[in-house]
Amino acid sequence: MIPAVIAVVVGLALLVWSADRFIDGAAATARHFSVPPLLVGIVIVGFGTSAPEMTVSALAALEGSPGLALGNAWGSNIANIALILGVTVLIAPIVVGPGIVRRELPILTGVTLLAGAQSLDGVLSRGDAAVLLGVFAAYMVWMVWDSRRQGVPLEADDAEGEPMSLSRALLWLVLGLVVLVGSSRLLVWGAVSIAQSLGVSDLVIGLTVVAVGTSLPELASCIAAARRQQHDIALGNVLGSNLFNTLLVVGVATGIAPFPLEPQTLVRDYPVMLGLTLALFPLCWAWRGRPGVIGRTAGILGVLAYAGYTVWLIAGAMR
Repeated sequence: MIPAVIAVVVGLALLVWSADRFIDGAAATARHFSVPPLLVGIVIVGFGTSAPEMTVSALAALEGSPGLALGNAWGSNIANIALILGVTVLIAPIVVGPGIVRRELPILTGVTLLAGAQSLDGVLSRGDAAVLLGVFAAYMVWMVWDSRRQGVPLEADDAEGEPMSLSRALLWLVLGLVVLVGSSRLLVWGAVSIAQSLGVSDLVIGLTVVAVGTSLPELASCIAAARRQQHDIALGNVLGSNLFNTLLVVGVATGIAPFPLEPQTLVRDYPVMLGLTLALFPLCWAWRGRPGVIGRTAGILGVLAYAGYTVWLIAGAMR
């Protein structure tokens, strides 16, 4: 038990350090290659911080733990919106760009509905995996094409001092990503070891301990971006991570080993994930000509919602 506790503490400390390095490298690299900040948040940061979910779910599928694989992906989506975004806006409210409501949020909603439709038969098959991975590939191609077509101007560099060189930006980007992934795995190992000693099921572990553990890179990156007033990267990180989790993480895990769904995922976890996604629309909408702002009240409600969901899970596990 003591090594697991140490792993949790060390993993969390490394996450906090590496998040600043990673977001600095990602933003600076975007400027050098004329990439819009929103695209950085969805593609670069989204993929980087989703790497722990993909690794854990793939390993869980290989080891015959489908509850852990799906619970990790869907649980991370729930944690990203309710807990990660909630904590982020408690620290620094996020101003929502118009592109979020017009494009990214409807796309995420459509992908979430696709996941629900595939789950209606109670089984995720390799055919479902092919559809998810195909949609993911099409989305990536469309994002790159649309960004180049629009020629979105870069935001002014608000960093202090001299602009970061490309070599240094790439160094921090790669090093930050490696430490983010490694420290999250260390943290998850410690947390899962503690949870398993209490006799918790794979599904509950995936939805709670593993989901929160693998979502900590999103939390660290979102807080770092929001504090630097890089709102597009902060919110794009959450939306992009959820897209990656639903399409790529579940697609890879299902492609490795198709599996039946536990009934609880359809009547409890999926409705929560869909409901939280839909709740983003009124929060991000621009009212009376003013840009949408996700503020501290929404953050409090999100954290409380996640706490209630966790209590619901624990109560169900104790029956």
